[in-house]
Amino acid sequence: MKLGVDEIKELIPHREPFLFVDSVLEIEKGKKIAAEKLFSPEEFFFRGHFPGNPIVPGVIVTEAMAQAGGVLFNYSFGEELKKEGFDNAYLMGLDRCRFRAPVVPGDKVILEVELVRRRSRIIFFSAKASVDGKEVAQAEISACLV
Repeated sequence: MKLGVDEIKELIPHREPFLFVDSVLEIEKGKKIAAEKLFSPEEFFFRGHFPGNPIVPGVIVTEAMAQAGGVLFNYSFGEELKKEGFDNAYLMGLDRCRFRAPVVPGDKVILEVELVRRRSRIIFFSAKASVDGKEVAQAEISACLV
């Protein structure tokens, strides 16, 4: 199943200029998601990171992976979460976070996130980001339901 930006906005609260998931390519409820983000040369952070040699900040790449995880989780369990009294999830931790290559203006990043487990209010994901089939980042992500 594919999802566009309007459907993504129904699943997570992020909005421009801090929405870093453009579309969902594939989603398997309760298991995994493949999404994409095209980093246009006009992104706000390129003006200062770094002039003359712009790259996407690593925190933005990890945020994109976390947002894809949020789309997966809310798509999979949104109704259940509302019944349990939860409105949202906040990023709680990043473990084993690694950056393998820079992401530059014009790169289309593929975000692949798997749901590892849920323990009470804590959700654990495994994520990676790639450009043209080459892994650029990976992380284990945890979020807390609120």
